[in-house]
Amino acid sequence: MALKIAVARETAAGERRVALDPDAVSRVRALGAEVLIETGAGQAGWFSDQAYASAGARVLDRATVLAEADVLLSVMRPAPDVLKALRPGQTVIGLLAPLTNPKLIRTLADKGVTAISLDGLPRTLSRAQGMDALSSQANVAGYRAVLLAASHFGRFFPLLITAAGTSKPASVLVLGAGVAGLQAIGTARRLGAVVSGYDVRPAAREEVQSLGAKFVELTTSIAASGEGGYARELTSAERDAQQAELSAHISRQDIVITTAQVPGRTPPLLVTAEAVAAMGPGSVIVDMAASELGGNVAGSVAGETIVTPNGVTVIGAPNLPSDMATSASQTYARNISALLKHLIGEGGALEVDLTDEITQGVVVTQAGQVVHAATAAALGGSA
Repeated sequence: MALKIAVARETAAGERRVALDPDAVSRVRALGAEVLIETGAGQAGWFSDQAYASAGARVLDRATVLAEADVLLSVMRPAPDVLKALRPGQTVIGLLAPLTNPKLIRTLADKGVTAISLDGLPRTLSRAQGMDALSSQANVAGYRAVLLAASHFGRFFPLLITAAGTSKPASVLVLGAGVAGLQAIGTARRLGAVVSGYDVRPAAREEVQSLGAKFVELTTSIAASGEGGYARELTSAERDAQQAELSAHISRQDIVITTAQVPGRTPPLLVTAEAVAAMGPGSVIVDMAASELGGNVAGSVAGETIVTPNGVTVIGAPNLPSDMATSASQTYARNISALLKHLIGEGGALEVDLTDEITQGVVVTQAGQVVHAATAAALGGSA
């Protein structure tokens, strides 16, 4: 009997993505699996039920999809009604953020559900790159952040020389030169802005400069490369020294985009209240790290746009990929289908081999246990 891989419509507020697009349905079916899609699951991303049906999926109501699924694909954490409907032996795959959702992980373990989270993918493995959903979604987010900033900025981005006079280019500073930051730098450059970038990792200098941007040099620069391609969390003394010097650079910018996150931890504060107050009226800040845990910018609120008394627009933008649901869903679906290809054996069954480095990184719960070491430690246990 074919493995049934299902997609339910995302119901979280503001979430418009879908875990599989019609093109990915064909790739998953090629693995020997049957694909079930909830009616309307792709509508917000402009994927019609007819397109899914034409690709070979069965388009069904929500209750049937949840009841028949062997593997349930999601973008973010499963909705409450999905959690309630899950049964032992089922598998859930998505961006589950296990380190910040311990109750969810405990619930999935207690239900006997195998939880697989793309957050834990070993990103430095070349064979895992096609599965790297964090990078694919960060790429979308970095691009969208610049467009969002431009839409709130009252001037042109490029240098324009017209009969009516000359408009100087906007100055853009991107803090954090990971995937999202580099995409933001490249996009802002293509729009004609004068762009600079900063990151605590020394290796980021060449990447920033390769995009034609200036790398911000701080006399208080601290090497802070961490594991897995992330920056490590700075000490309080390191943060204070960095912020004091960085604030002087921030005050001269028209637009600041912040991207710095530490997995499972409160994002570092990079733009202080004093730095915001020193910026000119009409300036724009996009805080891509804004979340319920905090953000990179003092006063930013996830999902809200605030104009400060001195005329600075501060945008808390935690889920920018959802604003570009079509492209974000297409890239995420490629990641999901690549992971499924890795996990589904020749016999068409899901094979969870915890001796494999990729599988070990993404599998969080199995057979009623939390098997992911970092998540188990966060829950106070051991794996």
